[in-house]
Amino acid sequence: MTATPALPEVVSTALDAANAHDTDAWLATFSDDGAVNDWGRVFTGHDAMRGWSDREFIGVDVTLRVTEAHTSGDTTTVHAQVGGDGFNGPSHFAFTVRSGQITLMSITA
Repeated sequence: MTATPALPEVVSTALDAANAHDTDAWLATFSDDGAVNDWGRVFTGHDAMRGWSDREFIGVDVTLRVTEAHTSGDTTTVHAQVGGDGFNGPSHFAFTVRSGQITLMSITA
């Protein structure tokens, strides 16, 4: 993935880790109580996020090609073309960042 200049470093690192299929590096970008909100299904904490990711994200060889990104306050919204062996198509990811770590990654269309 080519990093988008508008991305905070931790968001870029998380996207790169997902594209590299490196779950440990992806989780390291989140706070201990970080969460993923996947269309209303919330997975809080590294163990729950790992389980979700193994089933539906990195575990299905996700690829994320950023097509647009913007930051407002502590939230960066990334529009990406998703590929892999799971969901394929356009999606939006909103990353809430505090103290240099992701506290929430929300996935919507």
